[in-house]
Amino acid sequence: MNNKFDKDGEKEKTERDKSQGSSKRKAVVPGPAEHPLQYNYTFWYSRRTLGRPTSSQSYEQNIKQIDTFASVEQFWRFYSHMVRPGDLTGHSDFCLFKEGIKPMWEDDANKNGGKWIIRLRKGLASHCWENLILAMLGEQFMVGEEICGAVVSVWFQEDIISIWNKTSSDQATTAHIWDTLRRVLNLLPNTIMEYKTHTDSIKMPGRLGPQRLLFQNLWKPHKAWENIHISGNNTN
Repeated sequence: MNNKFDKDGEKEKTERDKSQGSSKRKAVVPGPAEHPLQYNYTFWYSRRTLGRPTSSQSYEQNIKQIDTFASVEQFWRFYSHMVRPGDLTGHSDFCLFKEGIKPMWEDDANKNGGKWIIRLRKGLASHCWENLILAMLGEQFMVGEEICGAVVSVWFQEDIISIWNKTSSDQATTAHIWDTLRRVLNLLPNTIMEYKTHTDSIKMPGRLGPQRLLFQNLWKPHKAWENIHISGNNTN
């Protein structure tokens, strides 16, 4: 009897030590002489099956964490070996989020926020994605801790990029993100950018397809905002 307890106790201690060791290995810090980023970031990847409905549970099971980095040098080491969005096939997503934030609407850091969405014709995803994430890592949006992450979704007929922020009700911050996004991506003046809250995404799960979108203006329009819409339809 005592031997059994001793063995069980030793097994539990071994598993605990392994767990603690694993936790220590997951801590990511800049290396010697490297240039630290303001936040640690994690790359994620998912590939979805066309025509199969995606629940939050199945999406969480499908999305894979690639790696986390803490410095400029670590980012380039990962990024230089990654496939570019324009070379992906099928329906795939690349996500880059601050460490500890999952690229899911329901995550605590995301649930009160939303995202700016831009639909791209084929051939532009790789260039726009690189400009977007470099601007994010370089803190060019200058909105404090509001930015959660960014996503590029590769579809068959078009691609979609989006940037997620924490507080959808903060219109001044959301407007500033829009303005910076247009600048860093060098978007044409007539580019339509849609904003959608994650609350709406949770209520109406689905995808952004080639069908005509329904829009609802939530802010008083003026010339500078004539191409900005809040999506009343559903996106992922």
